[in-house]
Amino acid sequence: MIDNEVLDAGLEDADDDDFDVPETFDSLLPDNRYLDREVSWLAFNQRVLELAEDPAVPMLERANFLAIFASNLDEFFMVRVAGLKRRIITGLAVPTNVGRAPQDVLSDLSSEAHALQLRHAKAWADLVKPGLEERGIQIVSYDTLEDSERETLYEYFQGQVFPVLMPLAVDPAHPFPYISGLSLNLAIRIRNARTGRQEFARLKVPPMMPRFVEVSREGDRIRYLPLEDLISNNLDDLFPGMEILDHHTFRLTRNEDVVIEEDETENLIQALEAELLRRRFGPPIRLEVTDDMDDLTLGLLIDELDITEQEVYRLPGLLDLRALFELGKIDRPELRYPPHVPTTAVAFQPAEQNGRADFFAAIRASDVLVHHPYESFTTSVQAFLEQAAKDPHVLAIKQTLYRTSGDSPIVQALIDAAEAGKQVLALVEVKARFDEANNIVWARKLEKAGVHVVYGLVGLKTHCKLALVIREEGGMLRSYCHIGTGNYNPKTSRIYEDFGLFTNDEQVGRDLTRLFNELSGYAIEKKFKRLLVAPLHLRKGLLRLIDKERRNAEAGKPAGIRIKVNSMVDEQIIDAIYRASQAGVKVDIWVRGICSLKPGVAGMSENITVRSILGRYLEHSRIFSFENNGDPQVYIGSADMMHRNLDRRVEALVRVVAPNHVKELTSLFDLAMSDSTSSWHLGADGLWTRHSTRDDGAPLVDLQERTMSSVQRRRRARVAR
Repeated sequence: MIDNEVLDAGLEDADDDDFDVPETFDSLLPDNRYLDREVSWLAFNQRVLELAEDPAVPMLERANFLAIFASNLDEFFMVRVAGLKRRIITGLAVPTNVGRAPQDVLSDLSSEAHALQLRHAKAWADLVKPGLEERGIQIVSYDTLEDSERETLYEYFQGQVFPVLMPLAVDPAHPFPYISGLSLNLAIRIRNARTGRQEFARLKVPPMMPRFVEVSREGDRIRYLPLEDLISNNLDDLFPGMEILDHHTFRLTRNEDVVIEEDETENLIQALEAELLRRRFGPPIRLEVTDDMDDLTLGLLIDELDITEQEVYRLPGLLDLRALFELGKIDRPELRYPPHVPTTAVAFQPAEQNGRADFFAAIRASDVLVHHPYESFTTSVQAFLEQAAKDPHVLAIKQTLYRTSGDSPIVQALIDAAEAGKQVLALVEVKARFDEANNIVWARKLEKAGVHVVYGLVGLKTHCKLALVIREEGGMLRSYCHIGTGNYNPKTSRIYEDFGLFTNDEQVGRDLTRLFNELSGYAIEKKFKRLLVAPLHLRKGLLRLIDKERRNAEAGKPAGIRIKVNSMVDEQIIDAIYRASQAGVKVDIWVRGICSLKPGVAGMSENITVRSILGRYLEHSRIFSFENNGDPQVYIGSADMMHRNLDRRVEALVRVVAPNHVKELTSLFDLAMSDSTSSWHLGADGLWTRHSTRDDGAPLVDLQERTMSSVQRRRRARVAR
């Protein structure tokens, strides 16, 4: 058992009222101390693109990174660019985090996004597509097909494609049709043979069908034809008696952000469902067209869609390279990363071969820190909840659900527990962006099974990753807790890097019990013992810990700060880090995506280093480590350093106290920040530079590969004992 006084010592002067959070440090720091968050996000997606361009990355993985880039950019337009446009249109054009007007930022983003999309298209056409062809995987054009292949494909077209196509004419009797967001479309110009009049028609490429139609397969050699190419070469069947003059592909992106006025609605689910319907009809914000589209067709689209020239993206080759995700079904292991099978965490490995782990006994013995996907989610988090659902001594289970998979065994475990007569509370965040509809479905399924379903607090998203199991043991109630950095999603757990802490510490149990009660009630207490909880306590707690390192440095004591997050944007946190750097504190920032902090600026941030690591797994965990005069304090949790996480979400960080866990997290940071590790380095000018090879051309250490090896060594050592 951990002494609570020891835990409280990390938050010295623990009363929030004793610590003033400064509004700003303008008098001490230069005005231009932040990097623009939107430009920084585009720089992150450029790093994804650089992986697709890297010849050292296996070829099918390069195609996958092209698809990830495309998907990321779609969301960026639907949310971030849409938000900037909304602020401009509504007159809420307050300055951005770099003090510039949204109009100016939007102009810069447009220029950068145009350049990136062209680079993306070029990477496909000049690098990845030829590379796949060399390895027997071809995306061909219709004019290269043999007559026999065309006949076979025509039969497929008639039987599988033609019946679902819906050509929509535009004439005095047919208004310009609605174009759905992210759909792939053909703009077709035709001439009426009887009247000689030119007409326009729009044809949507069916999104439910495979984008790549198999033409032939012989051993490892396989050829595909894009679906739109098949359709466009059989347009005569759709417009009999008409002359096809021209056809081009286009794609529209709409504003798909959802805004709910929770204070003004009595039923959150009904309001959200109505808003999801309106999302389909959001205003256009980007039009992608093939670069051979004629001016007449483009002019018609611009006028009818009410879009500006700046929002038009002329691109060579295929549009919507998200379709490259489909190549994932190709069975060519030599064109992928070497397979990695997650191991079961050492603490959860059965004592006997073919036996079953006793999760409760393992957690009683000591806290367990699990690192996904190197250590299995299925044999830890999922199996823990499944065991809890079946255990007759378990009385209650409480859990948050932010995102989960469509066939979630986690949800099923909660249903099984409720049907077994246990008290089950599920806090479902129905406002999780782009997962709203899915979460509504699961919320209703849980309710039908007898689970108590709540949707959190008005005005706040519940983003924390928490599970609490209450078990009767020897006439007493004992709490078993899981606090994680990632979602309870078995599918993404295979590709997202995350940590999860299992503990039966009494104080953590009391903290989670109070937090769940408040989430299903009306208010968040501002103080917990071993947790830092947003929106009331997390920012102040971190600022206090950062400032303590500054004071330690000024007093000549050991001081240091290490932070791993997805995004570093919040100005108060950044300013506190700058002040610590000015006092001589060495600061390491490990960020996957956005970083508004400028490292390496003389007199302000010369003691700050910022690195980014991207690879086969998505770095998703959040870690906060403070030297604390030689007694390190380390937290893990769900919060990024963004306004929304600190001010508008319920987030939770838990302090990691076991010395072996602190050592593990410290070693991970050592590896990530080492100059011998492959990573991107951020400069004071906001530019990211990739460092992937040594001076002699040899590759630098791959952190994720090295971590895999370390976890496997731990497992082998356990087996050897």
